[in-house]
Amino acid sequence: MSTLTALARAQAVATGRAQPIATVRHLHVHDHPLVLIPLVMAGEANAPLAAMAGTDPARPRLLVVGQPRNRDERFAFAADLAAILVPYADSFTIDTEDVAVDRGKDVRKRYVDAPQIWMPNPAGIDFVRLFGRSTRFRRTDGDNPVPPAVPLLGRWLTFFANTAEVPGSSLLVNAVQALGLHWVTGQSGTEDAQFGAQLAWIESGAAAARAAEKGPVAGPATDPDFDNRVLAPLIERSAPELRQVLHDLLLPTWERMWRTVGLLRRLPAGERVRLRWDADRDVFTAFAQNLAEGGPPQPRRDGAVAAAARLQRLENAASRYAVQRAFDDPLVLAEYRLSGAAFAGTVTLANPDRVDDTGRRPVLRPRIMVHTTEPVRVEPGASLTSPARPSQKARVISISPAGDGQDVLLELSGGMGRRLVAEPGSVPAVGERLILTTLSEAYRPGGTLPDPAETPWTHGGPPAPYDPSGQSDQQQSDVVAAVRGDLEQPGAELVTGAGRILP
Repeated sequence: MSTLTALARAQAVATGRAQPIATVRHLHVHDHPLVLIPLVMAGEANAPLAAMAGTDPARPRLLVVGQPRNRDERFAFAADLAAILVPYADSFTIDTEDVAVDRGKDVRKRYVDAPQIWMPNPAGIDFVRLFGRSTRFRRTDGDNPVPPAVPLLGRWLTFFANTAEVPGSSLLVNAVQALGLHWVTGQSGTEDAQFGAQLAWIESGAAAARAAEKGPVAGPATDPDFDNRVLAPLIERSAPELRQVLHDLLLPTWERMWRTVGLLRRLPAGERVRLRWDADRDVFTAFAQNLAEGGPPQPRRDGAVAAAARLQRLENAASRYAVQRAFDDPLVLAEYRLSGAAFAGTVTLANPDRVDDTGRRPVLRPRIMVHTTEPVRVEPGASLTSPARPSQKARVISISPAGDGQDVLLELSGGMGRRLVAEPGSVPAVGERLILTTLSEAYRPGGTLPDPAETPWTHGGPPAPYDPSGQSDQQQSDVVAAVRGDLEQPGAELVTGAGRILP
């Protein structure tokens, strides 16, 4: 927990109201999102019990599985969910726009918008990931076929679950994380996972949060006491009132979800939110086109090269997202000022026409002097950036004590045009207030990875091609469970070609 967040949490405790930790909204909020609230049966792995879904706050659609242990009913539920989610996603695959690539030398197509799904909490996203895995490889013919929409649903669910891992993505959003990005409450992070209590802290305060803790849970797991007293007897006798009971259980969360969307929509969007949504539209376009062209489903697990590339993309996205949030939001940037990664000051001297002619050709290199009373924890030679001019670099020439603070001499490069005269406003003027930081939005090239076909044997060798007639996920789970059971025996060990795995 950062210093400012800890202070805001203490203030929330003292005042009994949640405190803002952001001045702008850091995620895209769609005009027409789809809200999905899943509910699973306790004690059964990924056995759906119900779901409330829809795009109209006034018209939620409830899906119920009367007997969650019944395979046919579970896949009928999946088909019904597909009838909601797949048409919603397909509705964004109609209109396209041209996007310039290769510095304007070529263009590509991109859909003008993309879907957005809202869920109450991270556990709901885990359900989506597991349910997508258990449905995307199902056969629609042969023994034990499933409705044709089921594997298609699985591929869409897997796609959305994968995007939820990417920092800054807004295709699949969980309300707990979205609210925690903008407010802190007077309770612990673990208690914030209770969606109703967290929202009550923000809307009404601590007293309302205590009352909300006793209300219905937001799923996907149900309350054990509710399971024993109400749910189990209804399922056992296939009672027709089960549907109404589940509707009443999910409706409060449904209403809170739409209040959360409205609450966040009222915040002004950060400047770089649009750029991240453009990236989401690119990802959605690529997946939808691959689906339309008959591409294979996502693999059960990534190969070594694919896993390394994915980890590299996630690390770059996390770094880029942190910088963009700081540049969009002075309150987030203040965290870096406290840690010494940024400082604020006033320009006291400026030489905007300075030209460096010591090299092979003269280049424009203005210099400015910035006076600051904040600690400067950078060394001469360090490269700094100002959120006001993110494309411009400021190299630290010297740092010297001056009065009640320090004078920092900086040499500027980039963001001033291509001539030896700086464009108007591109060089900070005397008296301008600046924030300078070691953070940068500059492109970070990734490491070089081998071709998947050249994966060394130490990492499993080249990945096997997709085999639609291969083992099902359930068969693989049975094998894993059997192996784990063997390993639980005293003194057992598993010997593989790559070495020995001890229990």
